Amino acid sequence: MGFLTAIGTMSGTSLDGVDVALAETDGERIASLGPAGYRPYSPDEQSLLRRALAEAATLTDRAARPGAVAEAEAMMTAAHGEAIEAFLAKNAIDRGAVSIVGFHGQTVLHRPKARLTIQIGDGSALAKRLALPVVYDFRAADVAAGGEGAPLAPAYHRALAGNLDVSKPLAVVNIGGVANITFIDGDRDPIAFDTGPGNAPIDDLVRARTGAAHDLDGRLAANGKVDEPLVARVLADPFFAAKPPKSLDRAAFAALPLENLSAEDAAATATAIVAASIARARDHLPKSPSTFVIVGGGARNPTLLSMLRARLGATVLRGNDVGWRPDSIEAEAFAYLAVRTLKGLPLTFPTTTGVPRAMPGGVVAQPD
Repeated sequence: MGFLTAIGTMSGTSLDGVDVALAETDGERIASLGPAGYRPYSPDEQSLLRRALAEAATLTDRAARPGAVAEAEAMMTAAHGEAIEAFLAKNAIDRGAVSIVGFHGQTVLHRPKARLTIQIGDGSALAKRLALPVVYDFRAADVAAGGEGAPLAPAYHRALAGNLDVSKPLAVVNIGGVANITFIDGDRDPIAFDTGPGNAPIDDLVRARTGAAHDLDGRLAANGKVDEPLVARVLADPFFAAKPPKSLDRAAFAALPLENLSAEDAAATATAIVAASIARARDHLPKSPSTFVIVGGGARNPTLLSMLRARLGATVLRGNDVGWRPDSIEAEAFAYLAVRTLKGLPLTFPTTTGVPRAMPGGVVAQPD
């Protein structure tokens, strides 16, 4: 197998919708990146996903699908099918030219210390619907072997960063519901770990206080004052001092103590916690990165970017600034990882998840 055309999808911890992207890759090099697309979840679909997250919090069996978890799995599998079919039609892509689909699913529980991670999504049903092979359940093998199961994108970040003309070493920071960092220094295996909360507590706060889905352009936070003592108290949590590998469940920092602050001050403080935790992550790197490239939803938040520049004292760029597509980078990553699965190449490394050895992963579902 040489270069293959792959479609990747991502439904992240922000619960906003399904990202879709096409890539041509051999699992090591990226020949080209094709179009990208997005299918938002409706308010009812988002509500169902939040109910599934709440019900999944007590699960101990990764195969269990009680109540809302089963409903959410059926819904989001169908949503992915719709998203991919619309993407193919809109971009006039011949389905026969697609070799594989990478289907991350939706993480509803992530407790790697208990060797438990649950990503809902029926890979077999999606393969049958699309009449294409589908790779899914990317994290399970890593967690079963004692790894953190996250983050998964560092192998892709390294491939993307190979030709960047920026000061090195480089850090790629993906700010989704949870934030993670990939440290890239030459040809060494990437170093990666979750840095702390990302958009999830900001989104949840804004939804509860204003009814909006998120803090658009960081405007609410921009009008608030950061409670720095509170930021320091949150960063005293043992997670931030713990050495990597480490990863977080979306709910890990859901209950930030912001109830006594105005909506503006609470948003500013939650945003500052994200920035401060990313800055703190440098303590766990062999060198302080010269350049930080920000991707994910956080790259669209000017207030967060401003706080990062102030706290990092380094070059902070958005993915767009280096020719990347921050909103679709994780979908691109799962296209890339799906091809690596087909070729038996490792998805995770001791330096990214703490797995004992470089590990392949993913389950391949055939359409027949």
